[in-house]
Amino acid sequence: MQNVTVKELIDAGVHFGCPVSRWNPKMRPYIWGRRNLIHIMDLRETMRGLIRAQNFLMHVAADGHQILWIGTKRQVKGVIRSAGERTGMPIVTERWIGGTLTNFSVIRSRLRRLEELEQLDENGGMVELPKKMQSTLRRERKKIERNLSGIREMMTIPGAVVIVDPAREHNAVKEARRLGVPLVGILDTDCDPSLVDIVIPGNDDALKSVRVLIESLAASVEEGCQNRKAVAVEGNAKGDSGPMGDEPRPTRGNRPPPAGVRRRQTVHALPGLASGATEEEIGVAPEDVAAEVLPTKTDDAAAAE
Repeated sequence: MQNVTVKELIDAGVHFGCPVSRWNPKMRPYIWGRRNLIHIMDLRETMRGLIRAQNFLMHVAADGHQILWIGTKRQVKGVIRSAGERTGMPIVTERWIGGTLTNFSVIRSRLRRLEELEQLDENGGMVELPKKMQSTLRRERKKIERNLSGIREMMTIPGAVVIVDPAREHNAVKEARRLGVPLVGILDTDCDPSLVDIVIPGNDDALKSVRVLIESLAASVEEGCQNRKAVAVEGNAKGDSGPMGDEPRPTRGNRPPPAGVRRRQTVHALPGLASGATEEEIGVAPEDVAAEVLPTKTDDAAAAE
């Protein structure tokens, strides 16, 4: 995992916030002070949020889920695009299309239309059409590529969303919250931290600031993908070794529990979150979290064995 020092954050200007006239009072816990009518953010909170986000994204990538990177500001488009290419994850750098998550089936239909237009052009069928129809189809293809090419490989709802400036991308935040997708946000002092699951307070306008934070998160995603590949290779190697490698061995856990024994359901918190997280961060009340209890042997079960 790539560790960022406080000096690197200061050199990148991560601690500079918005003018005091534009601040959101909910960002008070993340503000250290102000200077020349500009808020200065607490870099201790930035480091804390960055470490939590790195651990969470690494676990999400290791579980095989996709992570959606969102940043439509002109100065951060290149950073988001490079993060998507580096991790192989979907991105959104143009205008957020309403219903990208909540109406995902329609978005997939538009991507299938893009594939049809590309196939028509490759097969030479476009040349046989009238010139006006060719112009219309090329214009349609260009529009779909501009708006949806970043999420072309996103076949399902992502496991997490990394968003730069949630105040600007409020529509994406609403859709992700409606579907229960965890949100990791880089927030300036004019944003609402209650809408984001993991808050990384920092300057979301400067290119250097966003690049330092996004690159550290992308490194964690890469590490999670590598861990998943290593586990898959190790599992295949173990499955091929030995005469019984292809046949799973029967275990007690595969058998149904004996009569009169109940198993309590286990509620797992989000991976990568600290054990001292609050109810809002985890989404489960402490009294609802129960440890997994192994079945106890009854007299009839013991006699049967």
